[in-house]
Amino acid sequence: MTNVLVLGSNFGGLTAALSLKHELERDIDVTVVSASDHFLFNPSLIWLPFGERTANDITFPVAPTLESHDVHFVHGEATAIDPATKRVETTAGPFTYDYLVVATGYRNDFTVVPGLGPDGNAFTITTLEDAEAAGDGWRHFVDDPGPVVIAATQGAGCFGAAYEFLFNMSYQLRKAKLKDRAPLTYVTAEPFLGHFGIGGLPGGESLLKLFLRKEHITAALSTAIDEVQPGEMRLADGSTLPFRYAMVIPPFLGQRVIRDTPGLADDKGYVPVHDTYQSKAYDDIYAVGVAAAVTTPWQTAVPTGVPKTGFPTEVQAHAAAENIAAQIRGEDPSTHKQFGDIPAVCVMDAGNNGVMILADKMLPPRKAGVMIPGPQAHALKLGFEKYFLWKARNGYVRLP
Repeated sequence: MTNVLVLGSNFGGLTAALSLKHELERDIDVTVVSASDHFLFNPSLIWLPFGERTANDITFPVAPTLESHDVHFVHGEATAIDPATKRVETTAGPFTYDYLVVATGYRNDFTVVPGLGPDGNAFTITTLEDAEAAGDGWRHFVDDPGPVVIAATQGAGCFGAAYEFLFNMSYQLRKAKLKDRAPLTYVTAEPFLGHFGIGGLPGGESLLKLFLRKEHITAALSTAIDEVQPGEMRLADGSTLPFRYAMVIPPFLGQRVIRDTPGLADDKGYVPVHDTYQSKAYDDIYAVGVAAAVTTPWQTAVPTGVPKTGFPTEVQAHAAAENIAAQIRGEDPSTHKQFGDIPAVCVMDAGNNGVMILADKMLPPRKAGVMIPGPQAHALKLGFEKYFLWKARNGYVRLP
């Protein structure tokens, strides 16, 4: 029996493991090793600091889901990978594999700006723990309001989360009747509003300008951050922004164990892959989601990353599973999907409003792209959250 080992159990790992098991059933043994024993619906972290969600609302234990589909789950963290012997050391013991799927997600790169980090001078919302800390800060802020700065640093790629938190912050300030006492500023590495790390879409800049003007938000574009001090953000142009509350989206890095595996990853811990999601160094190792390296097809004055969100991660995981199944059958991998060719499907929430973002390709050149604003986008995001958590909890990864 062929042994497939999957590292990670969120969007990429869960999808790849269950897709493989559904594809080959009794002809394959699938084991998932994950540092977290809960699935996290990351898109909902924008709401958690404001008390709109709790951890229980947006997580579920992955072991029952995987084991109900005859996939083994091990709660442990990979500590070393040896591609030559096909062996992975973990905190739960060693595992061997015939095929390995790397779906280990991201870690925050707080080193890009002094003053960031769990014990730093600004909050972030990129993990559950970070978002809960941001919630504690919000509750203190309401009692003693002042200027608010929301930022995405140089090298960041998750601009969607920055925009969503920005507009949700504005909505919550209005609800709390604090709008006049809490001027709101958005600082971003993007060269223009609505770049999103994907080069922008037709009409996007004008639409985002309208949103910011309506919400009385000031924007600093193509701006790097030099340092975050207590109550003050220092920008690379020498200016400073005082704040009573700040939330900053940093760049992401791959996990250290991936970075430290000789020949497997680049210096950021991302695995260079073919469009089959096979490692370029080892044809029995696949990488999906944040763990897969993506080449940015442009340069900006201030560096920007590319968003590696849930939808493209699912597409990659399905492609990897299909190609592993083909190899096990003695065939060549035949499912090809360049990251840039994956459709862009996203809903940006704005409190009680939002924007639907649709394009035929994630990265340009594109044939079609559109941004549709309105309260229906907010309703759609709420509905999708419930649908996706139901789908993932039950292991229905073949559903759209």
